[in-house]
Parts: sequence; C-alpha cells; structure tokens
Amino acid sequence: MQSRKTTNMKIAFLTSGGIAPCLSASIGRLAENYLNNHPDAEIIGYLNGYKGLLLGNSISFPKSLLGNTDKFYQFGGSPIGNSRVKLTNIDDCIKKGYVQDGENPLTIAANQLIKDGITILHTIGGDDTNTTAADLSNYLKENNYNLTVVGLPKTVDNDVYPIAQTLGAWTAAEQGAIFFENVANENTTSDRQLIVHEVMGRHCGWLTAATALAYRERLDNIHFIPEIGLNKEKWEVHSVLLPEEEIDFDKECERLNKVMDKHDCVNVFLSEGAGMDVIIAETEKAGETVLRDAFGHVSLDDLNPGQWFAKQLGKRLDANKVLVQKSGYFGRSSKANQADLDLIFEVADHAVQSAVAGTSGVVGWDEDNNNMLSCIDFSRIKGGKPFDTSLEWYKKMMSEIKAI
Repeated sequence: MQSRKTTNMKIAFLTSGGIAPCLSASIGRLAENYLNNHPDAEIIGYLNGYKGLLLGNSISFPKSLLGNTDKFYQFGGSPIGNSRVKLTNIDDCIKKGYVQDGENPLTIAANQLIKDGITILHTIGGDDTNTTAADLSNYLKENNYNLTVVGLPKTVDNDVYPIAQTLGAWTAAEQGAIFFENVANENTTSDRQLIVHEVMGRHCGWLTAATALAYRERLDNIHFIPEIGLNKEKWEVHSVLLPEEEIDFDKECERLNKVMDKHDCVNVFLSEGAGMDVIIAETEKAGETVLRDAFGHVSLDDLNPGQWFAKQLGKRLDANKVLVQKSGYFGRSSKANQADLDLIFEVADHAVQSAVAGTSGVVGWDEDNNNMLSCIDFSRIKGGKPFDTSLEWYKKMMSEIKAI
C-alpha cells in the first residue's frame, strides 16, 4: 500500500453498540501503531460512540501513552464509552437530545468531524456502526471533504458478512463456558432440576454453539467421581437450541424426559433468539407490547426468552426446580483472551495500514476471498449472518449430546 503524507493527520476512534471483549484492546493496538509509526499525528476518541460525535465530546490521547498501550489489554469494555445511536433514526436522536428538531444527525456528525479536522476515523462495532460510518464518509466526499473510515468488526454474535471471525467472539464463548462451569453445580440443590443457560445471539446461534463446545472441552479436564454419583453426564450439555434450527418441541421434550429420568437434571444451552418469532407472536396475541430499540431490534431483556422456554420445558419435564441463568453480560464484558488478542493485533495493524493508504472499509478475514485479511468495501458489509450448522465440529458435538 502507498501511504499518504502523515502531516496534519488527525485520527479519531469511536466505539459503538453493545460492548465486546475487544474494544479496549483494539483502541490500545491502534494507538500503539500511530504513536510508534506516526508520532506527529494527533489522536482523539469520541466519548460514548456516535453520541459523543453528535455532541462534540471527545478526549485527546497524549503522547505519554507511548510505551504504555499494553495496559489497555487488561480491560474489558471501552475506555472511551459506547452508546446505541443510529444517525438515520432522526426521531430517536431528537428524543434523546443529541440534535435539535429540524436537524439531520448525519449533517451534525459530519460537520463535527470537519470542525475537529479528522482525516481518519476508526469505528469499532458491528454492521450498524460501520455502515453508519460509511454513510458519513460518502456524505463528506460529496461535500469535498476527504475522510478515510476504517472499521474493525466487533460483535460476540460473530454474524457479520463476509467476516469469518469477528473480534471478541472467541473470548465471549470461553467466558460463557467458565460461567456455566460454576452454574452447573446448582444441579446438586434439587432432584429433577432444569437449568437453562441463556446465551446472547439475536439471530445467530454461533455464540451458543461455541460456548457449548468450549464448556464441553473444559469438562474433559475435570476428574469426576462416578462411584458416588458425580458423573460427567450430569454436568453435560443436554440440549442446544439455536435460531437456525427448527425446534420440534414435542420430540425434544420426549428426549429430554429420558435424560431427566436417567440423570436427575437437564442442562439446556439456549440462544436468546431461538424460537423468537413464536414468543413474539404469543406475546402480541396476549395484547402485550414488544419493545424495540433505535435499530428496530426487539428488547430481549423484556421479552425474556429464557424464562419462556424454562416455563414450557419445566412443565413438560416435570421439573422440581427450574433455574435460568444468562451469561451475556459476564461474557461480553471480559478482557480479550489470547486468541482474540492475536486476532485484534492482526486486524488493527492492517486497519492502520489501510487508513494511512487512504483505503476505507472494514478489516477482517474475508470469507469470499479464501479468508484473506483484507480491507473489505463497506458495500459488502452486512449483519444477520446465520451460524452454519453444517460445520463438522457442530454436527459431531450434537451427535454426542443426543447420545447422552
């Protein structure tokens, strides 16, 4: 890549959407690159995502961070804060007080970038965050202001086309497994106990499947004592419910009843998006309102899929105790593990190279190009990628689970 001149280079970082175990590390690695290789460049971070951009709230990254950027890797969350703001949802931006009535949030954000003299904007977020950044870039180019926007793909759902692996997802799966390793011991508090482990994943079951895989791998390192009833089968994953697979509820209940009779407990790994259409329909049929956010996403905390499934399964399995536990916030707020750090370093380094060369897009392993690390054009970035249930590791895991 041919680099632009680094004089008058001013870089801005922005993180948006839900947090993931990659934001702090990504900021740290990006900052390290610029501080080391472009010492004359100025760096700022917009506070609380697009909210900070609209309100003109930012913080400067001092030169004293040089040599200290590894400290960012100790933290989860975002050091510059997040928010869920969609610039094209004008009514929501007005309601929250980010813009005045009659103002266009896209125009306000673009004018702020011009006012701040930003030449490179790094957005770290999902498809909504990065496509909004592309809209900003296009708007500014139409107004003769050249802004290079390079995004880093963040989401624990791992559901962005055509990115093979989004930042933070591996860590979230590992942390979800650690979470349930403790929760599973609750099966000793009652006979015929049902535990529903609700995992994040609105439309994609990757995180639930990967969490189940990571948990089962951890089980292999535990020494059970079958002589006194501490059997591995009792701590096993007995069911995995994903949005990509149609749920034959009667058949699944019949199978799980046998598990309950044999092992005195049932452990279900439930993707929060599994069966969502059925739950929404039943909720609206009952005359209740289904709440949605600025992006039109259903408020899953209010819908409570885990409780819904727990209630239905509890009755059918004649459970004496039902427990629903959500690992979402525990997993997504973790610092990045080593696998994610390696990926973050690779992606952030390429993002800086692309930005300095004046190439806009989202950096990641491109599934349509043999998983090559690339700066992928914004026009190809799209959310809602389903989990591929035909993968061999998943089919093998499900075959083993159904044999328990």
